[in-house]
Amino acid sequence: MEFRHLRCFLAVAEELHFARAAERLHIEQSPLSRAIRELEDELGASLFARTTRNTRLTHAGRMFLEHVPRIFTALEQARDSVKAATNGFHGQLRIALSDGVTPSCFSALLALCRQEEPEIEVRLADVPFPQQIKGLHDALYDVGFSQSDESGNGLIAEPIWHDSVLIAVPARHPLLAYKQIPLDEVLRYPLALGDARICEGHARQIDRILRQSSMNPLIVERVASFDLMMTLVSAGFVLGLAGASQMAASREPSVVARPLAGGPHLLTTYLLRVGGEPSDSLCRFIERVYAVEPPNGKTSAARIKPDSPEEIDP
Repeated sequence: MEFRHLRCFLAVAEELHFARAAERLHIEQSPLSRAIRELEDELGASLFARTTRNTRLTHAGRMFLEHVPRIFTALEQARDSVKAATNGFHGQLRIALSDGVTPSCFSALLALCRQEEPEIEVRLADVPFPQQIKGLHDALYDVGFSQSDESGNGLIAEPIWHDSVLIAVPARHPLLAYKQIPLDEVLRYPLALGDARICEGHARQIDRILRQSSMNPLIVERVASFDLMMTLVSAGFVLGLAGASQMAASREPSVVARPLAGGPHLLTTYLLRVGGEPSDSLCRFIERVYAVEPPNGKTSAARIKPDSPEEIDP
């Protein structure tokens, strides 16, 4: 089995069309088909069910597809390690990011790593949460960060950072009469929240807060990014919920952040790693993680713009 076989398989598996896969690989269709036949002969199984109308993966093909991307990831990491050694680095720390993290904390963490161990190269991978879990189990990553703690067997999820949940409110909105907004008042208005398919843990934590009210939220948008949420809030269409550090980094001038009443309401970021005794370098990294504290994890408010004159305590 050669890497060209794997490259051909992956292209066809992702395109589910031999002609498009051949075009993507910049080869003719006949050598592509030949490579797939050679791979199937070696494995002793059909990987694709092909008709004149469509191409689909067989059960064996789907099983094989679970492993092939990890082979290429491992190869890429091996190449990166060689480059790192050539550039004078004495080690490498592979970090997977999923589901949102506290941005101010993570920036401070990277700066601390660079200051204390500049000889260790930090490699970041922004991946979906299930891929992070698989990568940790397969030793493709040394450590992961997520706002989900549902890591399953064999992994440890440690709560490390807490960020206050704030309400993003359009300027001159009636809710700005509150310094701390009651949840029932928030739920009287349309909301834009994070897409659970992209930020599963973040969305789950926000939904847990919303369920503290007996009212059903009116969720009109599930957005893929915080920036899009702020754009919709700024335009006056919706309210949004997010962490204080995200709100503080927002560049939308016509959005005001308010805390929820009855708090603290917190978003938690978790550090994920394989169970057992970590290596010395990973121990030092984890110590730095705990040395970083959110600048406003328990703050009562975060301003994106100054209070308007008409804002009063209810």
